[in-house]
Amino acid sequence: MESITKKRTKAYLIDLAISTALTAGFEYFLRKKVKNEAVHALVTPTVIMWSLEYAQLLKCGQTAGYKKMGLTLENAQGLKPSPGQIVKRMAYRDTLSSLDYLKNRKKFEEQGGAVLPHDRFAGTVVKEI
Repeated sequence: MESITKKRTKAYLIDLAISTALTAGFEYFLRKKVKNEAVHALVTPTVIMWSLEYAQLLKCGQTAGYKKMGLTLENAQGLKPSPGQIVKRMAYRDTLSSLDYLKNRKKFEEQGGAVLPHDRFAGTVVKEI
């Protein structure tokens, strides 16, 4: 596994921990109003994770995990990613990217881990700073 890929994995785990903590807080209040368990298991965690990631990437091109690991997300021209690129990247990562990995594990990491399938799909690159 490439060095950038290891950093990306650690950054994702940091972001997941933050999102999980916020989700637990929201769940406390939502359980009183929403009784459907599917909402609590699927919708709430996804909405919170995507909202946090979207806001952070849109504002400064880094999530809390990326900042801690010394990574930044850019588009192909070296600028901050556009809102559309961020959404495409998150949606592809959380849906079809797993299938890409299962189909062709060796090609999964391109350019030393800087471009994963969801980055290629959205036109983004992760760089070390």
